[in-house]
Amino acid sequence: MYLVGIAGGSGSGKTTFAKKIIQRVQHPNVILLSQDSYYLPSPAAHLKVHGEANFDHPESFDWPLLRDHLTKLKAGEPIAVPVYDYKTSSRTSEVQTTGPCQVVLLEGIFTLWDEPLRDLFDLKIYLHVEADIRFIRRLHRDVKDRGRTHDEIIRRYYDTVRPMHQLFLEPTRKYADVIVGEESDLAADLVTARVRELLTRETPLKGSHT
Repeated sequence: MYLVGIAGGSGSGKTTFAKKIIQRVQHPNVILLSQDSYYLPSPAAHLKVHGEANFDHPESFDWPLLRDHLTKLKAGEPIAVPVYDYKTSSRTSEVQTTGPCQVVLLEGIFTLWDEPLRDLFDLKIYLHVEADIRFIRRLHRDVKDRGRTHDEIIRRYYDTVRPMHQLFLEPTRKYADVIVGEESDLAADLVTARVRELLTRETPLKGSHT
C-alpha cells in the first residue's frame, strides 16, 4: 500500500489538492483520509487560549489512533475512521469503515509533524501558500461550511492559528519530499501519474471499500 502525506497551513488547499488527484485517477482503491477525523474526542482543556479550545496545536490530535490506523492500512487491514463534527467541535459516536486499499492520501495541517507517522509515508508533500491567501480561504470556508462568525474566525486566527502555524507547522516543511505552491495543478498531475503507475503494477484488492 502506497501512503501519501499532504501537509500545509489552514486554508492552503490540502483537501482540494488531494481531491484533484483522486478525480484524475478515478480508481476505487485510492482513498482520502483527513487528519481532522483524528482530533481528540473533545478539546484538550490544558491547551485553551483565552478560555477557548486550541485546535491548531499538535496535542489536539489523537496520534496513537492515527498511527494505529495507518499501520493497519499499510498491512492491508480495514479501519474504522472517526466522524468529527465541526459545529460541535467534537468526535461523534459514528465511524466510517475504510480500506483495504492500494493508495491512501492523508491530508492535514500536522501530517508531517509526528516522526513515527512520517516514517510510514512513501511520499511527503507540503503546500506552501502565503498567509493572506490562506486566511481569506479559511474565512470563506468557516462561514459557509462550519457556521462560524467573522469575529470568531478572526479572533481564533490571531489567538491560535497564526502563532501555532509559525511555532509548530511551518518547521515541518523541511520534512517534505515535494513543496507545492499556490498553482498546484502540475504537482497534482505528477502525483497522479505516480499513483496510476503503482495501480497498474499492483494486484487489485478484493472486497475493498470506502
